[in-house]
Amino acid sequence: MTYLLALDQGTSSSRSIVFDAQGRIVAMAQEELTQFYPQPGWVEHDPLEIWRTQLATARDVLAKAGISAQQVHAIGITNQRETTVVWNRKTGQPIYRAIVWQDRRAEPACAALRERGMAPTIRQKTGLLVDAYFSGTKLQWILDHVPDARAQAAQGQLAFGTVDSWLLWKLTSGRVHATDVSNAARTMLFNVHSNTWDAELLQALNIPEGLMPQVLPSAAHFGEIEAGLLGHTIPVGGMAGDQQSALFGQACFSAGMAKNTYGTGCFMLMHTGTQFQTSTNGLITTSAAQPSARPEFALEGSVFVGGAVVQWLRDGLGAIRSSAEVQALAQSVPDSGGVMLVPAFTGLGAPYWNPEARGTMTGLTRGSTLAHIARAALESIAFQSAALLQAMARDAQQAGVAAVTELRVDGGACVNDLLMQFQADLLGISVLRPQVTETTALGAAYLAGLSTGLYPDTASLSQLWQAERRFEPQISRAQAQEQMQRWEHAVRQTTAA
Repeated sequence: MTYLLALDQGTSSSRSIVFDAQGRIVAMAQEELTQFYPQPGWVEHDPLEIWRTQLATARDVLAKAGISAQQVHAIGITNQRETTVVWNRKTGQPIYRAIVWQDRRAEPACAALRERGMAPTIRQKTGLLVDAYFSGTKLQWILDHVPDARAQAAQGQLAFGTVDSWLLWKLTSGRVHATDVSNAARTMLFNVHSNTWDAELLQALNIPEGLMPQVLPSAAHFGEIEAGLLGHTIPVGGMAGDQQSALFGQACFSAGMAKNTYGTGCFMLMHTGTQFQTSTNGLITTSAAQPSARPEFALEGSVFVGGAVVQWLRDGLGAIRSSAEVQALAQSVPDSGGVMLVPAFTGLGAPYWNPEARGTMTGLTRGSTLAHIARAALESIAFQSAALLQAMARDAQQAGVAAVTELRVDGGACVNDLLMQFQADLLGISVLRPQVTETTALGAAYLAGLSTGLYPDTASLSQLWQAERRFEPQISRAQAQEQMQRWEHAVRQTTAA
């Protein structure tokens, strides 16, 4: 038997999954990660804990699978994106905690870039909006605030990386300092047209190029792991940021194919092929996971509160005891009874981009019950995702990209049949749930298998993808449009003075 090992380093945990050559899960291991909140708006991880937990789960999963490292054909790495690590090249020690993607401390640096008129240049070169979400200004903050960091950086003593680069450095005992295009594209320092670090952007943030990792395609030879770590050397053959990896794991390899991940938030990506398309509808353009040196792109939008609205029902309202109860409660009524819930607890993400918006509930009557509110909460996830896909469709039409004919879904909340059916109803297209919903890890495994010759091409991977269930629209387009108009009206009320 041939196996692939995926290292899936996420925000809340480190996981390792062993897949067989058909993309089926053999075993899985997971360890939680400590979250540090030193100040309001600051979020940090310990890079050494990231490494320790990731290595522990890799050892654990091989034991669970009952296989040795010699039976692993290749390793793929996927990771929480934008999280920033800086370490000393000689000692391998981080000079500061990892600054997590959610962290907002670099907003003043972003405001300064906007004031200098850099936003259009950054948008054109990177596809990104100027925002503290991305890694570049986090790196700038570390260099500016850690004593002696700038002097060390100038002397070539420091290395920067997102979590993938940090893990690769540790796995190869410091022999390889590299990343892939999908992670590099999230730094605000990478020219996605030429797939190179951009000298003008590095200069704008005062970042020496010597800090930056080598950038390779997502399917490439990233080096061999140290034999002592798992008992044998294994090639690292794939690497991609979590959302691009999920797009790849869903076999969305061509323009017009889209996936939505239903997690705490929702992340929707649509492949746009080799065409770089700047969104006019509140989305960002990003590099897709690239099997070769040829640039490939995707449009991306995020919903801030997806499955988190179910946690709010449980922990905030006390309406349910566990998240698993929400479907039964919501299904106990035929519809939401006119109740609309807009969960703008931390503002609204794409395509609205309104940080001032706050959550609202409208349409309440004397007959409204907890079941109606639970149903409205579930439906809010689908409404927000539908608004995202409609924005993508408008961008795609302008670029001459084929319209999306189906949406592939993954993430924890995609197991909710009521939610998936409502999503299909709103969109008017098929919603497909795959047999393997761990698509983030699967994408990394596929990339590793592709670069090491286990799979001849992406067409062979497309044949491995199988749907577990297909949800077809059950209402008319006129009814769906009416529902979306009610949603947009409710959204407008969140921002009304």
